Amino acid sequence: MDEFLFLDTETTGNDFLKDRLFQVCYKHNGKLTALYFKPPLPISVKSQSITHVTDKMIEDKETFADSSMKEELRTLLTDHILVAHNAVFDITMLGHEGIIVPKFICTLKIARSLDKNSVIPEYNLQYLRYYLQLNIAASAHDAKDDVLVLEALFQRLYTKMLTLYKDRDSVIAEMIRISLEPMLFTMLPFGKHKGKKIEEVAISDRPYLEWLLEQKLQSPNGEEDWVHTLKHHLKVS
Repeated sequence: MDEFLFLDTETTGNDFLKDRLFQVCYKHNGKLTALYFKPPLPISVKSQSITHVTDKMIEDKETFADSSMKEELRTLLTDHILVAHNAVFDITMLGHEGIIVPKFICTLKIARSLDKNSVIPEYNLQYLRYYLQLNIAASAHDAKDDVLVLEALFQRLYTKMLTLYKDRDSVIAEMIRISLEPMLFTMLPFGKHKGKKIEEVAISDRPYLEWLLEQKLQSPNGEEDWVHTLKHHLKVS
């Protein structure tokens, strides 16, 4: 697993365009590195309530832009595969700092892809940790501990995919392919049609899906999978 770099960030909020990272943790070649940074904007109250990190706690930290970690990550990511959960978000946060990610694997997309019948109710990292009974001694919403859960989840998904594909290289290639493509959801996990198949709602309540698509199109980023799914089921371009 030396070619992988497992990474997680904690951020000032969930706005792809506005928010910035304040903690980065990555594990590579068995070594875990985790640091806090002073972000260029305040941590939102929502983020504080989840991470239990306040502006006061990190006011004396250096900025990520001035850190040695920035160059270390930039170098490592030129020839290693980033592994992250909901990777597009972490990649976006790194992109705000001028770091490009050439190759990546998104464990959220892999988990969804393997769940062909939409049996798993949720796909966030901590839910999957307990749903799949990953035996990891780690707390939640801290980048360091999340990376440990991420690595365990990757190992579980990788092992399952080995039963479907002939060899290790084929599994990695398929993981990268799935991570690059938009997801096609089959079930609605929210709203008045929660739990129903999207293809059925497209027939019984098409206006609802048209309204939902309009809402998703108004989001500046992070809704590509839902836009792709809704356009597919509504048969619009």
